[in-house]
Amino acid sequence: MEHIIRIGMDTSKHIFQLHGVDADEQPVLRKRLRRKEMVLFFAKLLPTVIGMEACGAAHYWARVLRGLGHEVKLMAPQHVKPYIKRNKNDGRDAEGMCEAMSRPTMQFVPAKTEEQQAALMLAGVRQQLIARRTQLSNAIRGYAAEFGLTTAKGLDKIEPLLARIAQDNRVPELARELFAFQGTDYARLQIELKAIEARLMAWHRANACSKRLAQIPGVGPIGATALVMKTPDPRAFPSGRQFAAWLGLTPKDHSTGGKIRLGKITRAGDEVLRSLLVAGATAVIQQVRKGRGRPSPWLLDLLKRKPPKLAAVALANKIARIAWKLMATGESYDSTRMTGPSVSAA
Repeated sequence: MEHIIRIGMDTSKHIFQLHGVDADEQPVLRKRLRRKEMVLFFAKLLPTVIGMEACGAAHYWARVLRGLGHEVKLMAPQHVKPYIKRNKNDGRDAEGMCEAMSRPTMQFVPAKTEEQQAALMLAGVRQQLIARRTQLSNAIRGYAAEFGLTTAKGLDKIEPLLARIAQDNRVPELARELFAFQGTDYARLQIELKAIEARLMAWHRANACSKRLAQIPGVGPIGATALVMKTPDPRAFPSGRQFAAWLGLTPKDHSTGGKIRLGKITRAGDEVLRSLLVAGATAVIQQVRKGRGRPSPWLLDLLKRKPPKLAAVALANKIARIAWKLMATGESYDSTRMTGPSVSAA
């Protein structure tokens, strides 16, 4: 086999399709491997560059292949798609990846370590528990309304509502039993969520970068840990502007013929991280509108010209840029450069 300089690999749970080229960019490898054949094949292969989409298990395979002496490059799927030819199949997907990774302007995703994956799992489990708690609380409210029982908004109103239902003889016995079952499930979720959040706060206190990010107005412990966990290599972004664009906090650009047409924000990147930054910016703006803190002249002028929701997105963009600067340089937040209220949000 001729020397392979680059391999594009399309991955799935059990089947892996390879496409390799030589120094003349001619295809010299088209091979299909099963999962149990993967490690053996690449252990015998001379060190080369392997490209994959950053999808499920990609970071695991990146660590395995790097352990065998290969260089692994992960790419976002949306960046690979333009290089895939018509009549999509596994072979053409692998060929497209092989072509995409050769482009000098291609952006690559840093491979995460096992510790970084575990930290992301901690944040992911918290999000799942919150979603299940919200779903269950909405179900309890909905069922209770069918029996004429309502309560004010807020999670703290769920347990008193369940207590009322348990003592209300007008509610059928079967329904009270089912409400008791939901109440037990709700209480268990609350306990599990507190335990996960305690682990997350311990992780935050043990991480110097996370503690520095929490000093930014609008960034609390949850937002700070999310920024650190989801950005293992901030220097992969050339600027804070690029980091904000990755988060989807910049407007869509439809400009042509010298005419600039900017639309809504792209909503690209991680939805959870973006929502945390916008929520934190919204909290800052709420405090400013109540006359609290020392907001910057930029924010005061923005609030005079734009609606609060639009201003919140703009402020989230600025917070993202500041966060990137602190992560990339190791500096601490300087409140004298951008004064603002001392607000801690999610």
